[in-house]
Amino acid sequence: MLDPRSEIYPTIEYRPLQPSDLEVLEKIHLALFPIRYEREFFLNAVNGHGIISWGAVDTSRSDEGRDELVGFVTTRMVAAKDSEIEDLFRYNNSHKDLTLLYILTLGVVDSYRNLGIASSLVREVIKYAASVSNCRGVYLHVISYNQPAINFYKKMLFKLVRRLPMFYYIRGQHYDSYLFVYYVNGGRTPCSPLEIVTSFVVDFRAFLKMLVAKIWSKEEKGIPRWTRCKESTTLLTSQNNKRIISGEDTRCHV
Repeated sequence: MLDPRSEIYPTIEYRPLQPSDLEVLEKIHLALFPIRYEREFFLNAVNGHGIISWGAVDTSRSDEGRDELVGFVTTRMVAAKDSEIEDLFRYNNSHKDLTLLYILTLGVVDSYRNLGIASSLVREVIKYAASVSNCRGVYLHVISYNQPAINFYKKMLFKLVRRLPMFYYIRGQHYDSYLFVYYVNGGRTPCSPLEIVTSFVVDFRAFLKMLVAKIWSKEEKGIPRWTRCKESTTLLTSQNNKRIISGEDTRCHV
């Protein structure tokens, strides 16, 4: 492991998790998380069975541990319609086919923290999500008392979209969860109330213009073929239901 007193920054590389990571992955999860994960979860993670993952390793180490995990992130692709935020994508006509990348776990061993490893792992996740054409975001849950994690995801520009009461049940106690989303490929938070009102006003104005145009078109049918314009000798002609104006003064007097 990294000596905290060392001023030399390690060389960190990122790769998919592999079967040889199994024991270390379990050990780090046990040390970092209050939730206990089944053995099957770790087997799926290191073998890529339904779980997409990345590991961080310190390749600057000279011992045999140079390929040992010092950080990791595990994710799963889910259908947007099966997620807690399906309603955020109802504005999209093709939302039934949309997917989201869900972050299951993210962790870095104590002696390698504050080196940007977690940020780099999340960027790998975002980059992958953006490469999937029908994926619209990366999302995750954070337990309500984990302020460092909340601050971290806000710094990474994730959006806090809702709070889920009593989402976690740990050691006989309920805890709320915050749900964060990072949108990709055109995904976005639904319009704010102001945007909705603005959109309505714009659409209503367009409707009024169309209505007035239709009324004007009907009235034009009763206009004589030659109509003299006010204060000028300019003539207004009707041709194929189109108004053709000649001269400089276009203020017509019927």
